[in-house]
Amino acid sequence: MTTVLISGASVAGPALAYWLHRYGYTPTVVERAPAPRPGGYAVDFRGASMTVLERMGILAKVQEKATHLGEVEYVNAAGKRVASTSSTALSGELEILRGDLVDILYAETSDNTEYVFGDSILSLTEDETGVDVVFESGRKRRFDLVIGADGLHSAVRRLAFGPESSYLHDLGYYVSVSTVANHMDLDYAGRLYNEPGKTIGAYSSRQNTEAKALFYFSSGKLDYDRRDIPAQKELVAAQFAGIGWEAPRLIEGMRNAPDFYFDSVSQIKMDRYSRGRIALVGDAGYCASPLSGMGTSLAIVGAYVLAGELHLAGGDHVRAFEAYDVRMRDFVAACQKQGVEGARWFIPATKSFLKLRNLMFRMLPYMPWRNMIDEMSLKVGNAIELRTYEDLQPLRAVPPR
Repeated sequence: MTTVLISGASVAGPALAYWLHRYGYTPTVVERAPAPRPGGYAVDFRGASMTVLERMGILAKVQEKATHLGEVEYVNAAGKRVASTSSTALSGELEILRGDLVDILYAETSDNTEYVFGDSILSLTEDETGVDVVFESGRKRRFDLVIGADGLHSAVRRLAFGPESSYLHDLGYYVSVSTVANHMDLDYAGRLYNEPGKTIGAYSSRQNTEAKALFYFSSGKLDYDRRDIPAQKELVAAQFAGIGWEAPRLIEGMRNAPDFYFDSVSQIKMDRYSRGRIALVGDAGYCASPLSGMGTSLAIVGAYVLAGELHLAGGDHVRAFEAYDVRMRDFVAACQKQGVEGARWFIPATKSFLKLRNLMFRMLPYMPWRNMIDEMSLKVGNAIELRTYEDLQPLRAVPPR
């Protein structure tokens, strides 16, 4: 059997492990965290990713954990509603908390996939027949293939393709998400407040028992320690100091949150998603940014296509990786374009554009094109034609080259 090491146990990694095992491969997943990561913000699915969930047999399980988020309203400093968006505009066809999705994927794969928690890849040495891997723990193992599913700041990408700076494109924003008390009594709903270059708000989660606080702000490149959480919290607090509405309470909740996420709003752009026996999937290879609404869909679809092309190529990773690259390229481009365009509307840069955005959202329900936003997002979600790999026989059975 072909052995495959997957770095990253969030979404793309376990999804890839599921399909690889189904096609007769032996997957191993390594994850720096000591266990599957809990918590996190809501993630959503559109178009082709819904089809993949159904083919995995987990669509019903994901639906059981759906957030059922309804309308999201924009308010002014006094808390008065000034505009709103439909539930599907921000949460897609199906939305779930990232931690709940991770739990589902882990449960589906843990019996047939080796998981190595609390470790990560230190070095990769490739030759004609495999890849020698040295882990930070000091362990050494050899695999036929290595896949980086380790996110925006992928170690596999850095080791195999070069420095992050060659591929990371900042969109000029930063984002923070954390769990806070639902002090606004949000009822399956969200509420957002804008000032030029800043968006702050919250949406309810877990049957309204808690809320997720959102902080987005425009900024040039910031110098900070990605492992210093307290310093990152203070950085976010400083950006939103002096803002009215519910900002002080959300900032205080963020400071005391049991979970905390902070990063740049960036995209990963690459000419190829593979090199030799090493490939990338999900954010590691083609992050579209949180503002695209397509990150999780890209991860789920990318894992399906990568495993499917390996299956169809009969173990020929060279041909499989080439086909994977071709099939994902236009889908990635569409998702990344939506990420750039979405940022302008979600984080208006000026007061005049903010007023225009709110006016357009208020008028939209009365216009012939009132479903335009939902239709455009769904079009992006379907910007790839999925093969039904699980019903196809390998073109030819050959060992990995």
